[in-house]
Amino acid sequence: MSTVAMEQRKRIHPHKFTLWVGIGSILMMFAGLTSAYIVKRNQANWVTFDLPLLFWYSTVAIIISSATIYLALKAFRQGEMAKYRRLMGATILLGVLFIILQILGFQQLWAKGVTMQSNVSYSFLYVIVGLHGIHVIGGIIALVMIFARGFSKKKRSYDPVPVEMMNTYWHFVDLLWIYLLVFLLMIR
Repeated sequence: MSTVAMEQRKRIHPHKFTLWVGIGSILMMFAGLTSAYIVKRNQANWVTFDLPLLFWYSTVAIIISSATIYLALKAFRQGEMAKYRRLMGATILLGVLFIILQILGFQQLWAKGVTMQSNVSYSFLYVIVGLHGIHVIGGIIALVMIFARGFSKKKRSYDPVPVEMMNTYWHFVDLLWIYLLVFLLMIR
């Protein structure tokens, strides 16, 4: 293999680079939000709150979905398309379950009077968790698109880059949720 070809193999794919830039931007946004949360919680009118139990169940769902997407990528790389499709389908369903459990958790909060208008501390909860949910919904949409490509009869050789990128992004939103959950529990 020539030196030029070896250098080409070491380079990061342009789409993967773009994904990492996007992940960096998302991290900066959540770092800013959590920093503002820390500063604002020292106000006299700050109210502490308990997170709904359903947030814990949603955490289990998203952690399992990280395992299923990892196994889906592994199956994809081994050319086991039926297994890949099953695991991607499971990942999508677990992602949808995560969102449903989050919505139900917020309904429990609403029933207790915890609304964005009630207190600034609740507003932070809604913004932080809501923004994460939007990123998960975006990931679910991308998962569905990649899942549908797995059924295509037109392509004989499937490009692994989108599946690898989706794997990276999905693990990112999983780890981000775990960070946010721990943050919300520890910093009251």
